[in-house]
Amino acid sequence: MPASETLPEPAPPEEPQLSSFIRTIPDFPVPGIQFRDVTTLFQDARAFRRAVDGLSAPFADRGLEVIAAMDARGFILGGAMAYALGLPFVPIRKKGKLPGTTLMESYTLEYGEASVEIHEDAFAAGARVLLIDDLIATGGTAIAGVRLIERLGGELVAAGFVVDLPDLGGRRKLEAMGVETHVLMAFDGE
Repeated sequence: MPASETLPEPAPPEEPQLSSFIRTIPDFPVPGIQFRDVTTLFQDARAFRRAVDGLSAPFADRGLEVIAAMDARGFILGGAMAYALGLPFVPIRKKGKLPGTTLMESYTLEYGEASVEIHEDAFAAGARVLLIDDLIATGGTAIAGVRLIERLGGELVAAGFVVDLPDLGGRRKLEAMGVETHVLMAFDGE
């Protein structure tokens, strides 16, 4: 080969699909549930960054003022997104975990009932809020989060999730409420 010729750079290896980082655990927490575990995605730094970037990108120029996220895995994503977008972070926690005066919303899960709370001074009325969680299944948790944001006078811009379980209908419920919903991947089944 003449000295003036160079070989082309090798193409970078193709990134694996984000869905390959999600572990499925059968019969957890109760028989019949196929639990989609995002903690295995969090354990891979590149996959975690891709998930945070994928959830953040659609909202970079949407005038967001607050990232609110659902207890507990939603905190991991929401906190990273708030940092990446330079926004405040507001936790929506399980009942009894917040120390200040709170508003509470109860809901049903695919395998039980629960309540979540938000500090009543979490953000100013009219704040443009993005709601984040790791997964949407039946929609109970997300709908409770939406209701709390609305009760505080927030303007819900959208909701974002890493995983959608479309067979359980949660995303359809949110969209029927007029909530713009973004997901990074979907898995069939429960």
